Amino acid sequence: MIHVDPNPQDAADLDALAAKLEATGTYRVLRKLAPRPATEAPAGVKVRQGLFVDTETTGLDPARDEIIELAMVPFTYGLDGEIYAIGDPFQQLREPSKPIPAEITAITGIDDAMVAGKRIDPDDVAHAAAPASLVVAHNAAFDRRFLERFCETFNTKPWACSMSEIDWAAEGYEGSKLAYLAAGAGFFYERHRATHDCMAAIELLSRVHPRSGRTGLAQLLERARTPSYRIWAENSPFDLKDILKARGYRWNGEGTALPRAWYIDVGEANRESELAFLRTEIYHGEIELLVRRVDAYDRFSDRV
Repeated sequence: MIHVDPNPQDAADLDALAAKLEATGTYRVLRKLAPRPATEAPAGVKVRQGLFVDTETTGLDPARDEIIELAMVPFTYGLDGEIYAIGDPFQQLREPSKPIPAEITAITGIDDAMVAGKRIDPDDVAHAAAPASLVVAHNAAFDRRFLERFCETFNTKPWACSMSEIDWAAEGYEGSKLAYLAAGAGFFYERHRATHDCMAAIELLSRVHPRSGRTGLAQLLERARTPSYRIWAENSPFDLKDILKARGYRWNGEGTALPRAWYIDVGEANRESELAFLRTEIYHGEIELLVRRVDAYDRFSDRV
């Protein structure tokens, strides 16, 4: 039987209690996310400044919906993927042009009263983002599209995605959502507020993960530095759409200047084999296909 002291006196008592519970194999203890202490980069190590961003919005469509909260957390990192220090967060609320939908308030906890009279100055955002060598978001395909419309500085920065550019499944995690990853890593935090989401994600990037023995940021940087290729299957036969979908193609039907067509993103090693698949299985003959090289400067952007 485990004796639980109802009034632990200090952190050491709590840590000992947690260790005792976990040692039984019956309990798993989640610890509240604590600030990560800063460390000095070793002599000779080149460091850069990253910027983790998170937005809360009135909906999912950046052409119609609006940002209601923005957080940006700077961090100093080495080119090997080690994080050395986390800077002071930038966090502001913004009143949208229309009332916040009830379902958004239920998710974020942000209501009309909280944002009344509040605004986010794009010039302040640009100033805070200017030193960043890399912008990171957990679902960059969402945040980048909103932020590029809000502040043009984000059009000039390379971006990376901590959700899609780390192989979390290979590390033993059961999902790529931030809350799942945090629980898998043994901590919890206050969810769905932008600053807390940033801090939780930076913690995951800071940690050395068990199977690869590498930090999350090291894996992220490797993927971000590697170009990919977007292949468009324009005018593909309608009756073959299920084959394309099963192979991982996605449909672009947003009415942008880009083709209304199925597309897929592949690495250099798979580019020629994917083109061969399209010519053999979809078009049944030689055809010139639209292929675009994508790097961190335009990945996750509407420009691609």
